Amino acid sequence: MLGTANALSGTFLPIYLWKTSQSFALVGWFNFTQFLVSGLTFWLAGKWVKEHNKMNSLRLGVALSGLFYFVVLLLGESSVDYAVPLGIMIGMGNGFFWLAFNVVYFEVTEPGNRDRFNGWAGLLGSGAGIVAPWISGWLITMSKGERGYHIIFTVSAVIFSVAVVLSFWLKKRKSTGTYEWLHGIRQLRERGNPWRYAVPAIVCQGVREGVYMFFVGLLVFLATKNEGKLGNFSLITSLVGLVGFWLVGRLLKPRRRRAAMLIGAVAVTAVIAPLFWPLSYRTLLAFGIGTALFMPLYVLPMTSTVFDLIGSTEDSAKQREEFVILREAGLTAGRMVGVAAYLLVLPYMEQSDYIVPGLMLAVGAFPILGWWLMRGLLGKAAEGRKETSTRGG
Repeated sequence: MLGTANALSGTFLPIYLWKTSQSFALVGWFNFTQFLVSGLTFWLAGKWVKEHNKMNSLRLGVALSGLFYFVVLLLGESSVDYAVPLGIMIGMGNGFFWLAFNVVYFEVTEPGNRDRFNGWAGLLGSGAGIVAPWISGWLITMSKGERGYHIIFTVSAVIFSVAVVLSFWLKKRKSTGTYEWLHGIRQLRERGNPWRYAVPAIVCQGVREGVYMFFVGLLVFLATKNEGKLGNFSLITSLVGLVGFWLVGRLLKPRRRRAAMLIGAVAVTAVIAPLFWPLSYRTLLAFGIGTALFMPLYVLPMTSTVFDLIGSTEDSAKQREEFVILREAGLTAGRMVGVAAYLLVLPYMEQSDYIVPGLMLAVGAFPILGWWLMRGLLGKAAEGRKETSTRGG
């Protein structure tokens, strides 16, 4: 349900902000603010989630996300004047929701089923991405103007509101332990600690995500000037991604993660090549299909290995909230670096046709460095070890 709400509006929100403001910088600062506040919310809300009720954090995150779209509806075209406050609001919503979600995810999975679970999660996400953006693009195109955006923002807000109500039927788990504010810093300062390799690898993942999460859709719109084409782009690439996540989730085993992640990292970098041709819907579609096909090979081993690392010992499993926050800190740092790179090259975009593909290649090649940093950990955290039963806490 939440995936559908995000897919309906999230794909088109950067387009709405750009069409209203005609400013690439504003879109960048909105995303920079969103990522920064999301990371801070993870860290600050960690005590609440660990020591009190994680489900209330999840509900608050969903509620703030719904409120965000209601506020955008109320402000209309004036939303661009409040891009930073809006970024703060959606950043807080994402932080509260994903902190609780990731902790629950750790509690209900284990090394033996984590790759398969991630495959199904990616499959469901791709499934939402197949239909929802296509419907949004069709509505916006048919409505010819702001009315289409109002419709999809309204539907997303309503879905988030319903999700808050439904969340009260989710089972609350008992909270245990005391939150350690500086736990992550201590891990990074400890010589020989595997997180000294994992966190920089997570940063590399974030660098790519920081730009690709909003700029790819914006490029498709700039090349076509048609929201319907962007909806078609999302439909096609999500369909390919669905197949990719299903196959990789079904076939991937811990012992194969190292090879799979290397193939994925190299492939998602290689498929950037079409962007060096004149920017068009065809070149972007070739890039999008290649990315959707190979990204599961990179994301699934990365995610599963990091969460296996959290559960590798009884003590680390007890500190799952702190480790989830450490992971998010790496992603946040990487995303902010990526958006900063985007903002730095903006003044030069009109001077050369190679600035945009150069930026996409520069940030898009970071997964290769991420694999190099993770190569010694891939599969090892799951070998011969069982996670403890502390998930029930």
